[in-house]
Amino acid sequence: MLTAATLLIPRMRVSRQTSLNLFCLLWLLLLLKAASSSPLLRGNDPPPSSLPSGLYKGHTCIGCVLVVSVIEQLAQWHNSTVKAATERLCSYIPEKLQGFCYILAELYGPHIAELIDREMNADVVCHSLKLCKQDPGQPLCHLYSPPKVGLSTAIRKARRIVKTSKDLKNFMGFSSVCAFPLLANLCEKIKYPDNWDEERDSNCNGIWGVDPKDGIPYEEKFCKGADSQGVVLLGDSAGAHFHIPPEWMTVSQMSVKSFANLPVAFTNELDWPQFSEITGFLNSTIGGWTDSLYLRLRNRNRCNHRDLQNISKNGGSSGNLLHLIKSLARNQLLDNPATVIYATIGNDVCNGNNDTLASMTTPKEMLSNVMQALRYLDTRLPNGSHVILTGLVDGRFLWDNLHDRYHPLGQLNRDITYSQLYSFLDCLQVSPCRGWMTPNETLRNLTSERALQLSNVLKEIARSEKFANFDIFYMDFPLRQTAEKWHRMGGEPWQLIEPVDGFHPSQIAAALGTSITWQKALQEWPQVLGKENPFNDQIEAIFKDQGGH
Repeated sequence: MLTAATLLIPRMRVSRQTSLNLFCLLWLLLLLKAASSSPLLRGNDPPPSSLPSGLYKGHTCIGCVLVVSVIEQLAQWHNSTVKAATERLCSYIPEKLQGFCYILAELYGPHIAELIDREMNADVVCHSLKLCKQDPGQPLCHLYSPPKVGLSTAIRKARRIVKTSKDLKNFMGFSSVCAFPLLANLCEKIKYPDNWDEERDSNCNGIWGVDPKDGIPYEEKFCKGADSQGVVLLGDSAGAHFHIPPEWMTVSQMSVKSFANLPVAFTNELDWPQFSEITGFLNSTIGGWTDSLYLRLRNRNRCNHRDLQNISKNGGSSGNLLHLIKSLARNQLLDNPATVIYATIGNDVCNGNNDTLASMTTPKEMLSNVMQALRYLDTRLPNGSHVILTGLVDGRFLWDNLHDRYHPLGQLNRDITYSQLYSFLDCLQVSPCRGWMTPNETLRNLTSERALQLSNVLKEIARSEKFANFDIFYMDFPLRQTAEKWHRMGGEPWQLIEPVDGFHPSQIAAALGTSITWQKALQEWPQVLGKENPFNDQIEAIFKDQGGH
């Protein structure tokens, strides 16, 4: 995994081309690391250790275009020189990265400034610096509308102005999106309370000690027979709650505070499971509000405190989830049962391949993958557990509600729509979902048709299959109900989609989805939620709130 620390190269004897590449890598995950959210592979093979060269080149181009765009817009917004704008951008990022940023600004600032001053846009700048490359037989990829003289002509002119020393070298690869077993229970491991936790909180639920009035351990008094359970998510980037703060590329909102969490965000693969629909436990700091299945189960029974695990991966699909599932932290004999949410809502149909339809998971593969996962769960989950299979999303919602809207990077000058962004990613062959993020209505419909076929596989599994240690249920991904509920609240459908990547459910969508899932469970599967603990008030009075975690 590439982290910000990786960029702290101590030696200064490095080519300017290489230096600019590093500069762009500071942001290349920010605009569309979602491009890596599509599956890096299908089937059951483990993910490769590094990105294919095509993806690497595509991300480098995205990073360059982003950085140059932000610098240009900062200069415009603050009515400053490009040099001052570059320094301003460096001043925003965390202090440990600033020194290197200033070095790069000194090395390349004059060249970028000269090109911008000659009214050359970010596409032209990055192609002229060979950070965006045109492969033989491929079109020139661009985010902005081409210059009047034509993109090729503008690039040739720019290259005459800036003489680059060397072609870009793939000197520095970075790993594919990592398996990220997020927030595996915040104790070292989940285990049955030791002697009813008379002396220590061995199971980490915040309840321990002995009631001095009657000598009964609090854990036994409050939690014995309380129908306690944990919650586990097996998911993808939506479950991990992928999010890129829009203020990172909206110059009117940029500040030191905006970038304060950048190193942590990089380390966590731009995932925010602490605010997510299933495992959220902290008040949201990225917009909207936090509501989660875990918090609702915890409020229903305070003995469920801290019993959560989010096993999600950016790019997670029914195939590669078979490897992630091995990190499940549950002892079948000693632990409480768990409710497991199986939700790979898009990556079995989403990919950036030229023949996207041929690269989608087939119903037969879906059946095989999911059944393997369920059989594994049957060997690990305590008896009395539950599994909810969530259907795939209908991603036509993306194009229908976003394509003609301005992306955060295009709001200042009203020059970049989501349609342009989707086309740019598609051209670079790094689209997270070529089947849905496309003007081709036929392709969008075919992608949704396959998604429905795969959802029907899940539905049939829930209807017909039986397992020894858990019962199994199915629910459609609640996007339609979420949109209807948000509309009744006065919201707009585009607000349910992440503004930067234009692909993932937003914080608002996650919170609203929780309430819909909870109501369905209450009405149709009340046994999944367990009974309400009558001692909740006493638990809170003695052990205080302790926060969601």
